[in-house]
Amino acid sequence: MDIQMNELRIVESELGISVDVIVGAIEDALLHAYQRVPGAVRGARVEMDRNTGKVTVYAPEVDEEGEVIGEFDDTPGDFGRIATSPARSIIAQRLRDAETDRVLGSFKGKQGEVVSGVVQQNPRHDSRDLLVDVGEHEAILRVEEQVPTERFRHGDHIRALVLEVSVGTRGASVRLSRTHPDFARKLFEMEVPEIQDGTVEIVALAREAGHRAKIAVWSDIPDVNAKGACIGHNGQRVRAVTTELGGEKIDIVDYDDDPKAFIAASLSPAKVVRVDILDKAERQARAIVPDGQTSLAIGKEAQNVRLAAKLTGWSIDIRKESDDLDAFDD
Repeated sequence: MDIQMNELRIVESELGISVDVIVGAIEDALLHAYQRVPGAVRGARVEMDRNTGKVTVYAPEVDEEGEVIGEFDDTPGDFGRIATSPARSIIAQRLRDAETDRVLGSFKGKQGEVVSGVVQQNPRHDSRDLLVDVGEHEAILRVEEQVPTERFRHGDHIRALVLEVSVGTRGASVRLSRTHPDFARKLFEMEVPEIQDGTVEIVALAREAGHRAKIAVWSDIPDVNAKGACIGHNGQRVRAVTTELGGEKIDIVDYDDDPKAFIAASLSPAKVVRVDILDKAERQARAIVPDGQTSLAIGKEAQNVRLAAKLTGWSIDIRKESDDLDAFDD
């Protein structure tokens, strides 16, 4: 039985799986097939010549006392016919396993990181899911992980967060995301050296992809302006992140251990007169804002106050200053 080595070289080139791995899978598959042949010798091995592709089954030769004294060729005459079906199944599985190991190997430790890639196509014509070439293989950017306002075409270069690397019945798969809050977090880490070296910390981040994000930053070094570091000279750093996120608005605020100060900052760009803690255990608060700032504090469709609540972890009730004064007069 002979295997066409030139065909294995093609597989090696197209899949990036070494010939040694493929040959090993073939030898295992053929040994499995041999063991099912009537009269198969226990302890046999299959060897495939890497140059000619010739397959030989070597069975142990034993003496009268059962000691192995050598090997003999026990390759069945019709081995090719016998081995074809089971070998094909096992080889396919081993190749899937090898591809899984290759994908997991190249992406080991990359979950939660940002990768660059080129949009290839939709896996189905009726789907908005995208296949993305990220170097050694393709990843998938599902529609729910895409920003609703973005549209990508074949050949577009994009960056995305590695959301998940998993192994299923079809092998390894890599899922990407451009909507996850950590995508924005990682982009800031890439743009701001002070975040990379730990001088500035991103304490919290809230995001509604494609519309607005709020990020709270802090530094334990007194002379470091955490907010300024993230904004950059003439807004260069935050603008780079905004551009990558398709124009998504970003509010950068200073984190404060005092919940009143943090809640007030979180409602940026609105000005806050005062914050009252209504229920500390339930994390409920009320923010008093100037009359002309109420709409700004709440935001369109309550987006600003909703993101502020996500950022701080507090339920925030907005009240305008004149109502608060009226209540006080009463």
